[in-house]
Amino acid sequence: MKDHYVTLGVTSSAALSDIKTAYRQQASLHHPDRNTSPDAPVRFRAIQEAYDVLSDPDKRQAFDNNRQRHLLSNPMDTATAIWQDYFARQMAHVQPGGVYPG
Repeated sequence: MKDHYVTLGVTSSAALSDIKTAYRQQASLHHPDRNTSPDAPVRFRAIQEAYDVLSDPDKRQAFDNNRQRHLLSNPMDTATAIWQDYFARQMAHVQPGGVYPG
C-alpha cells in the first residue's frame, strides 16, 4: 500500500494548506520537464495521486481508514515501504562521488 502522507512528506494530521504546499514543492522538484532522473515521471504521478486523495475529504477519510487497518495488519511491510521511500529520497540528493550537498 502506498502511503500518500510519506509521498508528500507530511504527517497524517497535516492541514489542507500544508498538503497543498507539500504537493507544490514535490511536484516542482519531480516534474519530468524539470527533473531528468529516469524515475521522475513515476514519482510525479505518485505525487499527483497522493494530492488527489489527500485533498479530497471523502477520499482522505477512506484512505485514513484503510491505512489504519493496513498499519495494524502488515506493520513490517509498512515499515519497509516507509524506509525504502526515505532512503530513495536521500539518495536522490547525493551528488556523484557520494557528496551530499548542504
